[in-house]
Parts: sequence; C-alpha cells; structure tokens
Amino acid sequence: MKEIINTSLAPSPVGPYNQSVMAGNTLYVSGQIAIIPETGKLLQGSIEEETDQVMKNLNAILTQANMDFNNVVKASVFVTDMNNYSQINQVYAKYFDESTAPARELVEVANLPKFVNVEISVIAVKS
Repeated sequence: MKEIINTSLAPSPVGPYNQSVMAGNTLYVSGQIAIIPETGKLLQGSIEEETDQVMKNLNAILTQANMDFNNVVKASVFVTDMNNYSQINQVYAKYFDESTAPARELVEVANLPKFVNVEISVIAVKS
C-alpha cells in the first residue's frame, strides 16, 4: 500500500506525479528544483542559492512525512554543468552529517525542467 505525501511548503507538482510517495517505511521524494513554494516562481540566483532552495524544498517534504535529512539513505543529484560541483557540494554538505550521509550520485545532464542548473531527489527510510 502506498501513501501520497504532499505539502504546500514545497512546490506543487507540474505534471502527473506527487511530491512524494510512502511505501511501507520508505519515502520516495520526487526531484526538486529551485521553485519558491510561496510564489511558484523559479529562484533566479547563484548556484549556491539555487541548491539551497532545492534542499529547503526537500526538507519541507521530509518534514511533512515526519522525517528529516537523517532519514535519507540515497540522493540523486542532476546538474547541467559539472563545473558547479564544488559549489553544489558545499551547500548539500550543510544538510548532512558527513559520517552518516546517504549514498549519492551526481550526474551531469543536458537539460533539466525549466532549464534549472540542479535537481535533487531522495529516498528516506523511517526507522
């Protein structure tokens, strides 16, 4: 059985998907981009600001599911320019304890939704 978990504190889905789905004790969070939930507008700023907004959006969904970044076991990071790796990594690292950080891949892609620079999805497990 699956449970759909959405929150108004993260961007509304722009297609036939939900922000997240809980299956058993595992939460699958859809990829988040730097949309500001209050306005629905794309954040236009530095790669650090964009990444921070993505992480805030992820946090809002995790919180709605009564979880936090400590529950994340896997993260998928998609970027349009690998030259932004270190800046993205610096912001990403603020949300995780290095000793318990999740498994992760960071992949460069040609384009992302709304032509953003970074998109991140996570899988979290409720213990």
